[in-house]
Amino acid sequence: MSSSSRRAIAVGLALLCCVVPGSAAAQASKKVYISVDLEGISGVNGPHQTSNTGSEYGRARRLMVEDANAAVRGAFAGGATVVVVNDAHGGQRNLLPEDLDPRAQLISHSFKRHGMMEGLDETFDAVVFVGYHAKAGSPRGVFAHTGSGRVADLTVNGVSVGEGGMNALLAQWYGVPVIVVTGDDVAIAEQRTTVPDVLGVEVKRAINSRAVVLRPLADTRREIESAVRERVASARRGPPQRAAQYVVRLTYQDPAYVEIGTAFQEVRAVGPATVEFTRASMPEAYRLIRVLYRFVSAD
Repeated sequence: MSSSSRRAIAVGLALLCCVVPGSAAAQASKKVYISVDLEGISGVNGPHQTSNTGSEYGRARRLMVEDANAAVRGAFAGGATVVVVNDAHGGQRNLLPEDLDPRAQLISHSFKRHGMMEGLDETFDAVVFVGYHAKAGSPRGVFAHTGSGRVADLTVNGVSVGEGGMNALLAQWYGVPVIVVTGDDVAIAEQRTTVPDVLGVEVKRAINSRAVVLRPLADTRREIESAVRERVASARRGPPQRAAQYVVRLTYQDPAYVEIGTAFQEVRAVGPATVEFTRASMPEAYRLIRVLYRFVSAD
C-alpha cells in the first residue's frame, strides 16, 4: 500500500470517529427546551405581581427572567448548543428579549396551538420547567390553578394533572425527558407523579395557598443553574411514550362552560360541570384542552 493510500485511510478513520453516534462530541451537542411560568418563580408571592396590571408586575418579570437566565446558563454549561425559551405565563409576553441571555431563542405571545409547550418536538434532548405551580384544587400550593381560573380539575386517561403534568405528557409523546422543575414544594411533588425522577429545585415553601417561605434569591438561582447543568450533561432522548388514546375530562368551576364546550361535536357532557373528549395523540388532546380552558367564556 502506498503512503498516499495510508494517509487517505487515516484521514477517513479520523473523520468517522468525529461523527460516530455516542461519541463525546455527538453527546455534547444538545438542544434544550425551557418553559417558563411566573407563579413559581423565586421571590414571587402575591397576585399584584402575576398580572400585567399589577403594581409589582415589572418587578416580578425581572425576577422571572433571572430564574430563566439561570436555567439557560446551566443548559449551555451542560453541553447545549441550542436553547429555546418559551414564555408560558398569562399573555406570554413577560420575558423581555433584551433581558434574556442573548444565546437563547425566545418564543413569545399567547396565540399558540400548544401554549406552554409551543415549539417542542422530537428534535429536543431535554425539557426544563421553570417557575411552575400546583394544580387546581391543591389545598396547599401558592397560586394553585390549572390553565385558568375556569378549571376545577383536569384528568388525562384517569389521572388528575396540572399544567406540569399535562406538559410532561406532551414531552413524553415526543420522547423528550423532563429533567428539572423549579417552583414551590407542592409543585415539585406533583410533578413527580408524572416524572418520578425529575430533579426539583425548591425556590419557596408553601405555607398555604397564599403565604410562602421565600428562599434567598442568590441561592435559588445558583441551584437552578447547577441542577440544569447536571441534568443536561446526562440527558438522553428516549423512545416516545404514547398511550393508545387520550381520554380527557375537564371539570369547570362554573357549569355554564359545559354548554359552551359541548358546541364542539366531539366534546360531550359527562357531569353537571364536566366535559369529556378522546383524541388519538397527546398533541391533538393538548390543543383542544387549551381551547376549552382558555378560549371559552360565559360573559
